[in-house]
Amino acid sequence: MVLLALVPIVILVEKRFPLRWATLRPNLLWHLLASIPFSLLHVAAMVGIRKLFYFSQHREYEFSDWLHESGYEYLKDIHTYFFIVIAVASYRLLILRWQGEASLLQEPDIGKPVEPIERPERFLVRTLGKEFLLPAAEIEWMQAWGNYVNLHVRGHDYPLRSTMAGIEQRVDPKRFVRIHRSYIANVDFIKEIEPQDSGDAKAVMRDGHQIAVSRKYRDQLKKVMSSAS
Repeated sequence: MVLLALVPIVILVEKRFPLRWATLRPNLLWHLLASIPFSLLHVAAMVGIRKLFYFSQHREYEFSDWLHESGYEYLKDIHTYFFIVIAVASYRLLILRWQGEASLLQEPDIGKPVEPIERPERFLVRTLGKEFLLPAAEIEWMQAWGNYVNLHVRGHDYPLRSTMAGIEQRVDPKRFVRIHRSYIANVDFIKEIEPQDSGDAKAVMRDGHQIAVSRKYRDQLKKVMSSAS
């Protein structure tokens, strides 16, 4: 029961520090550190539940030597922790393959590219056994997601292996504008901007979704929208 309750925490850590080849060593260290409080929480909750159960039976439960027993439990918990991490990563990889993973078009081996590589007009999306081209103009917004940037198109998210800063430099600045550290929006799909008392705002998209707009990027968004209208 306690381990199941801790699974969402492991999922959040795995999302923040995904185990990818490019970041395997530093992120693996973070997971090793996270496994320590994971085990401590597990042991503390386990002992607490046992004490409550024993108390309900008018008996007393003792955990004996905390140092020795905690070390023994940690050796078991670290295996459980990484089993959960591997399961979550495998599930995420399966979802990526099922939904389709986007990539930038590469220069051909022979001849000139049919469109600018520096500012792509289309993305290549690979799904299970299929490939298709996704026009950049159809992307409604982009969202940072670990080592990926999700390209949101008509209710679907196609993950692109990139950073927000990297993809921001590649897309058309007259159409795509950074509105938050985690979002880039296509101004063609923004219906309206709703100011907030905090100074931030929300971008209401044509499909009804609301995306956070931080005050840092509000002026730039207004400027791009004005020039586009």
